[in-house]
Amino acid sequence: MAQKRSKSRSAAESSEVGIHYWSGDVTRHSSALDLEAGVFTWDDPARIARSLKRSAERSERRKSSPFRSAMSMLTFYINRAGKDLSDERRKALELAKDELRKAFGRTAV
Repeated sequence: MAQKRSKSRSAAESSEVGIHYWSGDVTRHSSALDLEAGVFTWDDPARIARSLKRSAERSERRKSSPFRSAMSMLTFYINRAGKDLSDERRKALELAKDELRKAFGRTAV
């Protein structure tokens, strides 16, 4: 009898079996923003926000405002990581949203 496999795989497991996820491509090769390498792994929410803001403002390929593009990419990453995102990493990325709002002069919702 075959064993059931979890639908969720770690990045290491995925790379071992050669599984290709479109969401990983979006994060690595966004058609709207050129992200700094490892931006979503940084511990400093303010640094993450500054980098996303800089990328969004420099991009000539984005379709919406720099704020919306930067926030969309951050939200996309958080949502796609889902349950594989540690509590510590999720907290840093959620704080980066607040920092991004401050950087663009927006008020928190």
